[in-house]
Amino acid sequence: MPLTPYAEIDELLGNLLEYVRQILGKNLTGFYLYGSLVTGDFDGESSDIDLLAVTAADIEFRDFDRLQKMHDDFVSEHPQWDDRIEIAYVSVAALRTFKSHRSQIAVISPGEPFHIKEAGKDWLINWWVVREKGVAIFGPPPATLIELISKEEFVQAVREQAKEWGEWISCLFKRKEQAYAILTMCRALYACQNGEQASKQKAAQWAQEHLPQWASLIQKALVWREAWRDDAVDHMATFPDTVRFVHFVIDRIGEVKAR
Repeated sequence: MPLTPYAEIDELLGNLLEYVRQILGKNLTGFYLYGSLVTGDFDGESSDIDLLAVTAADIEFRDFDRLQKMHDDFVSEHPQWDDRIEIAYVSVAALRTFKSHRSQIAVISPGEPFHIKEAGKDWLINWWVVREKGVAIFGPPPATLIELISKEEFVQAVREQAKEWGEWISCLFKRKEQAYAILTMCRALYACQNGEQASKQKAAQWAQEHLPQWASLIQKALVWREAWRDDAVDHMATFPDTVRFVHFVIDRIGEVKAR
């Protein structure tokens, strides 16, 4: 059965899985799709593809080098996906202990090269989305591999991350970055009030209804998101309103409780 509504994306995912399996062999336990392709908010011109590769053991240096070359070759073959693929390679042990232990993770994501880092509870939101809504391209259901995450733990993680946007927003000047911040804060407020993750589009529409004083700015963010290649704009003209919105939502999140 199709994985997504897009035949070309399904073919792309099949190729990626085959490349990863050729390198990792039996070390690959599962391969999962999540993000906008699953939540129904995918934009073929700008959205990323989010994937989790679950491994039986940590990635060794030899396989890391081979995976890095694979990712470089993939971008050469598909330049339209340059800086738009995120794959996290995480061991089963790490996914079952991430709340209490930090473990090795190999990851390539927009704005970052393929690298190894440590990850723990700071990835809880990602793993909650994979566990609850992820699609298995290969392997068992993701909920069998990822430690149980309660709705309360998910909402608390969203609260903590939203608070950090108070600092992050100070250096995100471009319209694309402002759009991302505004829509992410809409999703955070939606999650904290409703106890679940929504697509950016759905969360934005919900926020426009519940925050009418900010409806115009939220609508602009949706437009900026689609026209992100347009740099012939005065980025700083809208920056103060974006900063005010981020801090407004942080304060609002402090006042609400998930249902």
